[in-house]
This record gives sequence, structure tokens and C-alpha cells, in this order.
Amino acid sequence: MTHANSGLSVQSVSMRFDLPNGVSVQALQDVSIDLAEGELLSVLGPSGCGKTTLLNIIAGFLAPSAGRVTLDGKPVEGPGPERGMVFQQGALFEWMNVRKNVDFGPRMKGMARTERDRITDHLLDTVGLSGFKEKAVYELSGGMQQRVALARCLANDPEVILMDEPLGALDALTREKMQGLVLRLWKETGKTVVLITHSVEEALLLGERLIVMAPRPGRIFREYRLPFAERGVGADLREVKKSEGFAETRDEILEMIWGMEEEIMGRAEAAL
Repeated sequence: MTHANSGLSVQSVSMRFDLPNGVSVQALQDVSIDLAEGELLSVLGPSGCGKTTLLNIIAGFLAPSAGRVTLDGKPVEGPGPERGMVFQQGALFEWMNVRKNVDFGPRMKGMARTERDRITDHLLDTVGLSGFKEKAVYELSGGMQQRVALARCLANDPEVILMDEPLGALDALTREKMQGLVLRLWKETGKTVVLITHSVEEALLLGERLIVMAPRPGRIFREYRLPFAERGVGADLREVKKSEGFAETRDEILEMIWGMEEEIMGRAEAAL
């Protein structure tokens, strides 16, 4: 496989964890992905397939046992501002108000107050929170906190946005609204996005490309290129779910993952 000098490239990445009891766990095995600038990738698979491990390697939080990750041809050797992370629980600064959470990154870079305010005001308006700038984080609902987390990530102007189950803790209606927001921000900003999710429907809606991972060891099992993310920008996502091919692809992937889960359960029962 040839790797482009631009974009995000995961090159033959493997990850082995050596436990204190002498046992080794092969979390990832020979995973390769090339993402061009502006692509939206969703990653799906059963528990234990290494989704979050892969995301943490791309983020620079973990160093792989083998292989490497590059961004625009430069090796990823640790966390960096060119890669922004949005976690499941927002990971906001509880002691700061909404405005100070969003402008934290630019403030740490020494950006002038007027420019920080311009960026913060624009982003809070974009995510629909312009009336909540002075509110404390604890006063916000879960969905609003995730909007703040998205705005804070974007304030650093990263090339790549990494999202680890960012909508998993939200109720169904709020989750649907946030899915629409993620698609709109992806299209408006042109950022490269990697999204980890356990929801097959969410992976289909938010994945221009979708990777299904298999466990033990974690590896790419199947890749799809899908039209639903493009269809969903600014559209009613419930109507997108009714569009041609959505239900068939959803059922195919569900059957695939259920088969993996049954295999895992069979192995566990055999070991008892």
C-alpha cells in the first residue's frame, strides 16, 4: 500500500498490552487506514475489538507496539493541537463557565482577547449556545455540554477531530439533534473526523466511510463507502434512515457483529 503525504495515515499498526501476570493481550493487529483531508470515518465493532485503543494511538496517548501513524507525512509521536479529541462525557472544566471553556485553547496559545472573543462567539453561535456564554457547565444539559465540547475542540482549529462515543450518553432525541450538528460542522469546516460508536445506525448516518472491526485481535474486518452522511447534511435524519440501502446495510452489519459476539461468547463458555 502506498501512503499519501497529506491526510491521516495509520500504517500497519499493532498494539500488544503486557499484563503484570505475564499474560499478553493483542489489542490490535496490522491495522492500516488512509484518510484524505475532510473525510468522515466511523469505526464500529463489538466490545474488545480495539476501537478506543486505535483512537488513542491516533491521538498520541498510546504508542503502538508496531507500525506508525502519520499526519501530513509527519509521524504522530504524542498528543498535539493538530488532533482534537471529543470524549463521551465532554471532559469540560467544571469550574469555568461556557465561554472560558471554549476559549481555553486560544488563551493558552496567547491569542489576543479580541480574536479569542471573535472565535468563541462564532463557535457558540454555530453550536446554538450563544445565549449561554456565562453559564456554569453544571447548569447545562448533557447535550449542551457536548456542544460546548465540540466548540472547544474547534476553537483550537485542529486538522483532525477524534470522537470517542461522543453521543453515547445522550437521550434519543438529543442524540439525533447532535448527529445533525456533527454532520453540519463536518461539512462547514472541512475537518477530517474519526468517530468511534457502538451504534450501527449512528455509524451509518455519520460515516462517509465505515470500518467494521473484529476482535481478538482487533483488526479491520470490512469497509464500506456510504452515501448517508452526505444525504444527511441539513436533512431530516429520520428520512435518511428510510432511504435506499440504509436498512439493508444496517441489517448486514448487525448480523456481522452479532456473529462476532456469539463467537466471543462461545470462546468464553469453552474456557470455563
